[in-house]
Amino acid sequence: MDISEKIKNDILNSRLPKGQPLRQKDLSVRYSVSRIPVRDALLSLKAEGWLVPNGKAGVMIPDLNWQEAEDLSFMRAELECQLLKLAFDHITQRDIAAARDFLEALNEKNLTLIHRGELNWCFHDSLYRAADRPTLHREVERLNRQAVRYLGFQYGPLAYRQTSQHQHEALLGFVESRNKHAALVLLRQHIEEAGALLANYLKERD
Repeated sequence: MDISEKIKNDILNSRLPKGQPLRQKDLSVRYSVSRIPVRDALLSLKAEGWLVPNGKAGVMIPDLNWQEAEDLSFMRAELECQLLKLAFDHITQRDIAAARDFLEALNEKNLTLIHRGELNWCFHDSLYRAADRPTLHREVERLNRQAVRYLGFQYGPLAYRQTSQHQHEALLGFVESRNKHAALVLLRQHIEEAGALLANYLKERD
């Protein structure tokens, strides 16, 4: 696990304080590394939306909020459906087999949230990459990595893991049977349903 993943894991498990500056010196001591990899990790996490600016050159962990969760859902639904639409006719049996492997890996019970988020993206990516649209693909990947911050709610109090897996299974079934319309409808439902559930939960916590 690299420094970025360690910081993400600590953020997800509330081991680092929200709303306070994260100092490179403190993190280098915490993770027993020099400041250079810490600096690089903070820059990467800032670009992914896990951290926000604080002061002149610092960063901090932002609070999770329903508006961000809802916006991520809106953007993902539009862009991922477009990407799957472009990819659909070019998805190969090898892509489907890779997606099946990632789906089976997601059924493991003792996965960390970071690993679960990575496997979730890999499953979707297996179906999207055939689009061969690198600019769109990069943006979709960025949104997915940013959305991992909310997995603790989706797989914790919202108990959404089983529903998500059932939808993954159905989506892959539509891809295998070449039912493009059904696959696109389900993908949008998959993203929007989870996003609305999360946003409503966070609104109630405010």
